[in-house]
Amino acid sequence: MAKSVMYRGTGRRKSSVARVILRPGDGKIVVNGREFTDYIPSALARLDVSQPLVLTGNENTFDIDVNVNGGGIIGQAGAIRLGITRALMEVNPDYRKILKPAGLVTRDPRVKERKKYGLKKARRAPQFSKR
Repeated sequence: MAKSVMYRGTGRRKSSVARVILRPGDGKIVVNGREFTDYIPSALARLDVSQPLVLTGNENTFDIDVNVNGGGIIGQAGAIRLGITRALMEVNPDYRKILKPAGLVTRDPRVKERKKYGLKKARRAPQFSKR
């Protein structure tokens, strides 16, 4: 029996981490064992996730299995997108020429700033009372 081909990619965004596996198939996306549309109800976030597939013309070429944890819906969507992008570049290194100008190869470095002592949040100071 021939071992099935699979391509892996890890994506991170904010505090979310997504492990993505691409297998040749018909375009089915499963996230944490659930249907893609059930897991990510926001149409905008779904569009964001499918962007690398649309740009490379692989919407119905691969079955995608995703394991994602941490963060919220948008952070997880961004992590999945980066994971799919990295897995696609493993499939064909020439896809980088398409994905890089669209800004999909770069990991978004913005994360929540840590809270400082004496402050209510990272930068929010306690209310000042003159008297």
